[in-house]
Amino acid sequence: MTWKASAGVALARQRADMLERARAFFRSRDVLEVDTPALGRHAASDPNIDSLRVAGPGGTTLYLQTSPESFMKRLLADGYPDIYGLGHVFRGGEAGRLHQPEFTMVEWYRRDFGLDAMIDETVALIAALLDRPDLGEAESLEYRDAFKQFAGIDPFAASTAELAEAASADADLRDSLGGDRDAWLDLLLSTRVAAGFATDRLTVLRHFPASQAALARLCPLDGQVADRFEVFYGEMELANGFVELRDPDEQRRRMLADLEKRRAAGRQAVPLDEPLLAALESGLPRCAGVAVGFERVLMLATGAGDIRDVMTFAFDDTGN
Repeated sequence: MTWKASAGVALARQRADMLERARAFFRSRDVLEVDTPALGRHAASDPNIDSLRVAGPGGTTLYLQTSPESFMKRLLADGYPDIYGLGHVFRGGEAGRLHQPEFTMVEWYRRDFGLDAMIDETVALIAALLDRPDLGEAESLEYRDAFKQFAGIDPFAASTAELAEAASADADLRDSLGGDRDAWLDLLLSTRVAAGFATDRLTVLRHFPASQAALARLCPLDGQVADRFEVFYGEMELANGFVELRDPDEQRRRMLADLEKRRAAGRQAVPLDEPLLAALESGLPRCAGVAVGFERVLMLATGAGDIRDVMTFAFDDTGN
C-alpha cells in the first residue's frame, strides 16, 4: 500500500484544463451547471448496475448515486432550463482498465433536442474537451448495420443460439449467459462490433434495440429500436445518450421489469424510484440527455492505457 497519489501534478493540470473546457463549452451554449446529491434514498433499477449502499440515520439504507439522472430529471420537471452536472458517481463491482467504483461523469439535458441534435452536441463536446476540432466529423452507424458489418449477424433476427455462435462461445459461457439475448448482444458489441470501429475518429452507434431502451423513448418511426446512442473512440465507449422517455406508466413498467430481472439474477434489490416517477407524472419536458465518462476522455488526451493512470487516487486491490 502507498500513501502517494496515483498521478502527478502534470496530470492534475491536464485534468483542470479539461474541466475548464467543459464548463466553457456549456457556458457558451447557455446550459446551467447544477449540483445534485451524491447520496440518495433511491438507486438505479438497471439490472446491469449495482449501487453502493450506505447506512443512513435511523437504520435507513442510502445509495451512492450511479448517475445524477434522476435528480436532474426532477429539476427539469420543476421548470429548470437546459442543465448539466459535473461530478463524481459510484458503481459497485467495477474496477479495472476502464472502470473504477468512483469516477467523474459529465451529464447534461437539452430541452426540445432530438436524436441528431444531441449526437452532434455530444461529438462537439468530446472534440472540445480534447481540443481536437478534427474529431467533429464522426462516423455514424445504425446498430443493426454495425452488427452486420463487424459481426456478420442481424441482431434483430438472429436466435440466441446464433448469437452465441457468432461470439464463438464455449460451453461455460453458453451456460452463463443462457437465453439472455441482450447479454449476448452486449458481449458481441464489446468483443466483435466495437473492435471494428475506426481508431482515429469518433464512431456513433445509434438506434439500439427496444429491449435496451433503458430510459430512452422508442423511435417514433420504428418501434423495434430506441432513440439511444453511444459514442466510441476506437472500441472505447465514451458516451451514452437518450431522447428521454416521458411516459410515467411505461417508465414504471420498465423499472418493475428491471427489478424482476435483478431478483432473478440474485442481484441486490433496490427501491422503486417513486420521486422520479412522480416527476414524470407532473410532466417532463421534451428533452434529450447524455452522460460522458470524463476520465475516459482524459485517457485519450494523455495516451493512458488504464483509467487508474488518470485518477489522482485510484482504487485497486490494496485500497486507495
